[in-house]
Amino acid sequence: MSSTYLGSPEQLRASQIAKRNRKIKDFLGQVAAHSGAITLGLMFIFPLYLVFVISVMSFDQASNRELWPNPFLWDNYSQVFTAVPFLKWTWNTFFISMMTTIGTVISSVPPAYALSHLHWKGRQATFILILSTMMLPGQVTMIPVYIIFSRLHWIPSMLPLIVPSFFAGAFSIFLLRQFFVSIPEELTDAARIDGCSEFQLLLKIIVPLAKPAISAIGLFAFLGSWNDFFGPLLYLVENQDLWTLGIGLNAFRGLHHVDTSLMMTASALFMLPVIIIFFFAQRVFIEGVTLTGVKG
Repeated sequence: MSSTYLGSPEQLRASQIAKRNRKIKDFLGQVAAHSGAITLGLMFIFPLYLVFVISVMSFDQASNRELWPNPFLWDNYSQVFTAVPFLKWTWNTFFISMMTTIGTVISSVPPAYALSHLHWKGRQATFILILSTMMLPGQVTMIPVYIIFSRLHWIPSMLPLIVPSFFAGAFSIFLLRQFFVSIPEELTDAARIDGCSEFQLLLKIIVPLAKPAISAIGLFAFLGSWNDFFGPLLYLVENQDLWTLGIGLNAFRGLHHVDTSLMMTASALFMLPVIIIFFFAQRVFIEGVTLTGVKG
């Protein structure tokens, strides 16, 4: 009969102590990592906390820099809607953002497909040319573009903020093209052999597979348009009926620059839709960005 030698009692005790120390070390490492992440998270959340907390404070509480309202003044939110045409500003912002999102998605998918799955002479040079436009600051083309819109009699109107989105931007094309490249060409070649046209191939194969990337550029477009201040200020400021939340909040600050609680209430209402949209769309957003450029 054979027996397994487990070592002397001293060796067993040393082995158990080593295992215990290793577990303690791993636990302390995880605690340190999570503590750092929690600390950073609290640092980012604290400004948002102040905005929403001050928004339900009284003027005296906000002036005294208190960190907790007592009592909660929910009437501040109704006062914002009665003090200024907040609903009209919200609708204008939402309409421009939605149209910008639709225009960005519709105009970005075809060129990205042409640059990834169609073989034609000059494709790479065209792609480099498109990328080079990203190096051109918007301030360089601001005055010529404004002159063009002015001669088209589009100022003041929403057209200068919506129409350019239907002419795809370089970033959206680049992001989609990198995702489309990860789709195997064997799949598209098989569809062509089966008699599928390029348009059908795009709609029935490429677009369903690229939903994360398409959703990501749509989210980018919506958030960029929603948070845009300079564009509406340049093209809409002459017509108050077309004001967006960005211009409206700036005017609201001029009227209520002393009332911190009302300013924070208006700011909270401005941020709330963006936070909700990102909260529900973050999984698709992360997939669209992280999977871009990964070969399938």
